[in-house]
Amino acid sequence: MTFLSVILAILGFGVIIIVHEAGHFFVAKKSGIRVLEFSIGMGPAIFSKQRGETKYSLRVLPIGGYCAMEGEDENSNDPRAFRKQAVWKRMLVTVAGAVMNLILGFFLIILVCCIDTAVTTTTIAEFHTDENGNSVSASAQWLKEGDRFVSINGLHIFTAQDISYALKNDDCETFTVVVEREGEEITLENVQFLDSQTQGLLDFYVYGEKKSFGSILSYTCKNFVSTARLIWISLIDLIRGKYGFHDLSGVVGIVDATASYVQQSKSFREAAMTLFELMSFITINVGIFNLIPFPALDGGRMVFLVIEAIRRKQVPAKVEGMIHFVGLAALMLLMIAITFQDITKIFQR
Repeated sequence: MTFLSVILAILGFGVIIIVHEAGHFFVAKKSGIRVLEFSIGMGPAIFSKQRGETKYSLRVLPIGGYCAMEGEDENSNDPRAFRKQAVWKRMLVTVAGAVMNLILGFFLIILVCCIDTAVTTTTIAEFHTDENGNSVSASAQWLKEGDRFVSINGLHIFTAQDISYALKNDDCETFTVVVEREGEEITLENVQFLDSQTQGLLDFYVYGEKKSFGSILSYTCKNFVSTARLIWISLIDLIRGKYGFHDLSGVVGIVDATASYVQQSKSFREAAMTLFELMSFITINVGIFNLIPFPALDGGRMVFLVIEAIRRKQVPAKVEGMIHFVGLAALMLLMIAITFQDITKIFQR
């Protein structure tokens, strides 16, 4: 792993943090809320500068950041305090960070698509063959060139990424596949996928569509929905116990994986695509994760705002503040444990 790839991975993750906190910051400023500090990173400050009413900080641990506002978790007599504002304004400030992450993810997908040579489709172009031209693809017995995937085992296929996920995530040997063939949808039962040479399940190639404004926009929308759905499915699978603690990665693991993928790239264009593609996945992940209704997360704060909107009465600041403090403490403990696991995996490797 090169030093440059690690720096690029850290900078990429830093951009995601900055965009998230900037969402809170700018909407709070526009809403007239007093912002006390805008910080990138956690822990002791490396650098800080006071500009007007706001202190801007860069802190030693690149594991997050925060936008501290007057009267956010406590009562304040300042008319510009967070809790003094209309509930709809506070809702906008609360969700702004996650929304900015999702917007960043959307534009990063566009960027990757523009850098790529063609727009990847879900239509089979050809099946794998050996050096003598003989087929080594098991799926060629059921599928045909020109088939467009509609669903695999009930999972709707938006992009080629969905095809890979459907084949690798389901623990089964055969699949129920729906394809569009010559304008008609056909359901194929007990389809097998296997490249007899590589033993990989992806035993075919898909077409690359010529880039145009329409094709890029269409692919971006599909890829965005696909990525968001994949993250949501993974969260549900984690809750159900399909994935364990060992499968989780924190900042160290994310930076390590990103740096490794970037280093394996064979050209500058491929490295840029890899970095931006991973960044798009991570920032969409951050956006969705922050909207989970758990204390200290943006989603947890939204729960209290929704309760206030319904009751027309605020939850006492001390009560809400304590709940968020407990949630933050739990998240920090989890983050420390995951970070330790990430470091251990690196040394073991």
